[in-house]
Amino acid sequence: MNKFFCIIFLLFLSLFSFAQASKSTNSSQIYEQLKKLKVLGSVLYIAAHPDDENTKLLAYLANDKLYRTGYLSLTRGDGGQNLIGNEQGVPLGLIRTQELLAARRIDGAEQFFTRAYDFGYSKSPEEALEKWGKENILSDMVWIIRKFRPDVIITRFPTTGEGGHGHHTASAILAGEAFDAAADPERFKEQFKFGVKPWKTKRLLWNTFNFGGTNTQRPDQFKIDVGGYNPLLGKSYGELAAESRSQHRSQGFGVASSRGNSIEYFVTIKGEAPVKDLMDNVHTDWNAHNQKALQAAIEEVIKGYSFEHPDRSIGGLINIYQYLRKNPEGYWQNQKSEEVKNILKACAGLYFEVSSQNKYAVPGDSMRVNIVANKRAGGAINIESVKIQNTFFVLKDAL
Repeated sequence: MNKFFCIIFLLFLSLFSFAQASKSTNSSQIYEQLKKLKVLGSVLYIAAHPDDENTKLLAYLANDKLYRTGYLSLTRGDGGQNLIGNEQGVPLGLIRTQELLAARRIDGAEQFFTRAYDFGYSKSPEEALEKWGKENILSDMVWIIRKFRPDVIITRFPTTGEGGHGHHTASAILAGEAFDAAADPERFKEQFKFGVKPWKTKRLLWNTFNFGGTNTQRPDQFKIDVGGYNPLLGKSYGELAAESRSQHRSQGFGVASSRGNSIEYFVTIKGEAPVKDLMDNVHTDWNAHNQKALQAAIEEVIKGYSFEHPDRSIGGLINIYQYLRKNPEGYWQNQKSEEVKNILKACAGLYFEVSSQNKYAVPGDSMRVNIVANKRAGGAINIESVKIQNTFFVLKDAL
């Protein structure tokens, strides 16, 4: 094991940002991130607008099952109502984009979009697909599926119209077509030169619902109880979901917290139907990928983790990182390598801040940037340089 682990942090500084500070991670959150290193499953949830997502399900999948979880909103909600200001159209889409990103920071899922524009209420999926440009949006969805590589895709709405809004139905229709097209090497072949490959998702499910006077749930549907309590977070998934959903302020979508059992229902649309578990017949740990030594190394770090001294895990995390980099071309190897980097940063209590006296700049202009790097905990980590866009800066006093 290397005595010193040198970290080069890539800080992509927007020319229009005034200051960027590190997000702090507490000891319980680090422990949950360590546990997530063992889990390889991924789920992508698909719907039409910001606020269409099932935040309770996302919170459960990301924080209880520890799957890599994403929400794909086809639009940015440009055509919705605005209860907090006068912005409409594109400016409203910007607001709702930020509301979605804020929601994901709470529930732990990732956020994706297509280029579809929310032009307001649509009476039919045919109208939505025509105005959006069906092939363009389908291409975006296939790209995201091939890049994210979900084991399971879940839609909020059905293809049969019970969701009401034409955008809702169109999102389900496109999800089914994208499920097939992403696995077809003859569809959207131009994407392959950018590093993606065809990807076959195990199953496509519809998350049935009971709201707005429409009940599509049935006792014989596949069920998951997502109402559990997470002691590391000190919250139930209903509480976490309420905080997440309440970020949709422009739509007035604040909801009350819930506690106790909460059953979600699912219908299989394509692929293998789940019987006992959402990830039936999906390999979700390293042992199943012939990486028993890696699995054991992760479990050893988890077993020896100190909530009072997370920095004591740095040596074990370096071992895990070296295991992962032995096969840098693997999808999960790359994904978990990035996760390990973030955990190392958190264990060492690293704090980074980038600031400038210049509020605005244009391409080609010069601006003075101040970088503060602080290693607040122990651990054999040296911070030698920082990269802003494509330029490396060696720190005056390396830590």
